[in-house]
Amino acid sequence: MTLALPGADGSLRGYEPRTEPLAVTPGTPLASRTVFSAAHVVADPFADTTPDSPAAVDWDATLAFRRHLWSHGLGVAEAMDTAQRGMGLDWAGAAELIRRSAAEARSVGGRIVCGVGTDQITGGGLADVRAAYEEQLAVVEEAGARAVLMASRALAAAARGPEDYLETYGHLLRQAAEPVVLHWLGPMFDPALEGYWGSSDLDAATGTFLEVVAAHPDKVDGVKVSLLDARREVDLRRRLPRGVRCYTGDDFNYPELIAGDEQGFSHALLGVFDPLGPLAAEAVRVLDTGDTAGFHALLDPTVPLSRHLFRAPTRFYKTGVVFLAWLAGHQDHFTMVGGLQSARSLPHLARAYELADGLGLFPDPKRAEERMRNLLSLYGVNQ
Repeated sequence: MTLALPGADGSLRGYEPRTEPLAVTPGTPLASRTVFSAAHVVADPFADTTPDSPAAVDWDATLAFRRHLWSHGLGVAEAMDTAQRGMGLDWAGAAELIRRSAAEARSVGGRIVCGVGTDQITGGGLADVRAAYEEQLAVVEEAGARAVLMASRALAAAARGPEDYLETYGHLLRQAAEPVVLHWLGPMFDPALEGYWGSSDLDAATGTFLEVVAAHPDKVDGVKVSLLDARREVDLRRRLPRGVRCYTGDDFNYPELIAGDEQGFSHALLGVFDPLGPLAAEAVRVLDTGDTAGFHALLDPTVPLSRHLFRAPTRFYKTGVVFLAWLAGHQDHFTMVGGLQSARSLPHLARAYELADGLGLFPDPKRAEERMRNLLSLYGVNQ
């Protein structure tokens, strides 16, 4: 049956749902690229909470989703902004998530890295920022995981120039037990990070970022760049010290950045690889064989969906990610911590469904269609 989907102009358009999913099954481990999916958390829909109260997490469903990603050969980037750090999930919840996911990774042999930030504080000076980072780094290391040093709202507010970033990150890298991933998250993902690395001039900020890496190459496994600027990422990638990886966080241009060029390529740590996990893993396995054209044939068609999910205001992309997880059957409800299921409009969600269904992302297209119909009915769209 044709499904009536609302458009941005308020009109309804007919859509014929797909009847068969894309045939993708778990396969061999990925070889030529290291790929992490930044995974979302599943809220407990029966918890009596409010948007400003501590998050109630459905731990069984949350860990099951991570096993799903690991089964396809992907690594999990835990407690990143995809998990709503600072947007519903507080530090206490994130710490519990890190401990549980790291233990689960050990039990199944999955690869994991975990976000380290300063979201247990809302202000303070540089000493407070360092202490907050140190507390979170200790939790990650005690859990037996590698750290991703995330950008800090508190540091952005406290720093007076590039030298404060150099000092803070230098201090943290010197005491890290193992090499970490440095994460540069642009203000399109979090407006509070405007001017990170001491300047709103991206060329100057890039210089400071690279100075941190160059001073501690033995403590930096790689850098994650989320600026949605492919040219800038390629330029930065070519300037990294030998042995330091670039993990793309560009949810607009990831196929070309992962494929690379004659001078190198990017690995990946991406929020969009939450809904695209099996397909993304299959594409990288094709790339492992040297078939770049086959890689692009699989992954390029996913870009319109990713660009739609990450459209401005980009920080609300999590809503689309969780919505697709519900349609795909990875959870039984469309509820988010912090109440963020309301952060995107019905036309936005309808277009996300249409694009994802067209790609064959839903293991059970009929179930996805039925859930979409239920959502439309809730909003007053009668079929």
